Amino acid sequence: MVAILAIVMSSLACQAQKKVRVGLAWQPNPSACARVIQSIEISGGEAVVLGQVRPDGFDYDSTKLQAKYVDQDGVLLPIYAQQLKRDTWHSSNAAQVLEGVDAVVFLGGGDISSTLFRNPQPWHGIAGDYCNATRDISEYLTMTYCLDHDIPVLGLCRGMQMLAVASGADMIQDLGVYFDQLGKQYLNLHRSLRDENGNRHYTPHDVVVTDHSSLIYEIALSDIIEGVPSWHHQVVGDVSGTQLKVTGVTMTQGVKIIEVIERIDKSFALGVQFHPEEAIRKTMAQEPDSDNFMPLYEAERYFIALINACKKKK
Repeated sequence: MVAILAIVMSSLACQAQKKVRVGLAWQPNPSACARVIQSIEISGGEAVVLGQVRPDGFDYDSTKLQAKYVDQDGVLLPIYAQQLKRDTWHSSNAAQVLEGVDAVVFLGGGDISSTLFRNPQPWHGIAGDYCNATRDISEYLTMTYCLDHDIPVLGLCRGMQMLAVASGADMIQDLGVYFDQLGKQYLNLHRSLRDENGNRHYTPHDVVVTDHSSLIYEIALSDIIEGVPSWHHQVVGDVSGTQLKVTGVTMTQGVKIIEVIERIDKSFALGVQFHPEEAIRKTMAQEPDSDNFMPLYEAERYFIALINACKKKK
């Protein structure tokens, strides 16, 4: 009896020490995961890079979607985008890829195929920007599986946009073009111009939290989130008719830009249009401009909140 009790107590102790397994949604460039892996691990979670999610019947060359599924710009063709939106994860390997994962982080990156928007748009055609339909498909299926199974998700920049697209929202493809249409000057506060070497750099700006009953307020503990690392030219446009709620914005030249969204029907589905993981990386690396961005303890809260949301569900 004593031996059995000891075994039970040991098992309970192991379970108590078991870390929350946080998956990173698949993307073709594994090295891009390093910052988020670091952020998850210093926040007390176990980072797991997820495998690729594919729909049944689609053809691939190794991990790359075959060319017949995309147009000349690499955008997913409308007929296949419609199929994805209709079937979501149900005809895919999403369940196998996500087995044993407690939460998922969706990372930043290139633009999402405009055919996946609620109201499909022609590709913006801006030189130097790109989309990757292979990644779009995997993330769309991963996101819809997580939402349908209430697996906690955190979307970072592009990841927030994927949360919006998978939830049926519409997108603004380029802030510069959008401001021109409004007859206003755009000051590149969300994505810097390229320097003399052709590189872009993260720009800091502030975000206004608009709802005290929101996940983002529980994380930020303030009406203003100062110095968020920003690097994007696309934003969420219209969330009307969806289960999304806008809980953070930036006012730019008098124009309200959506910075934070949440799914009100889920336990934890948060998207932020900025990069707390970059603030963590800069601080840990002691980069000279790290003081321009949110401090480490504030940036960590996003990953700690995700991990705590998983613990509450267990």
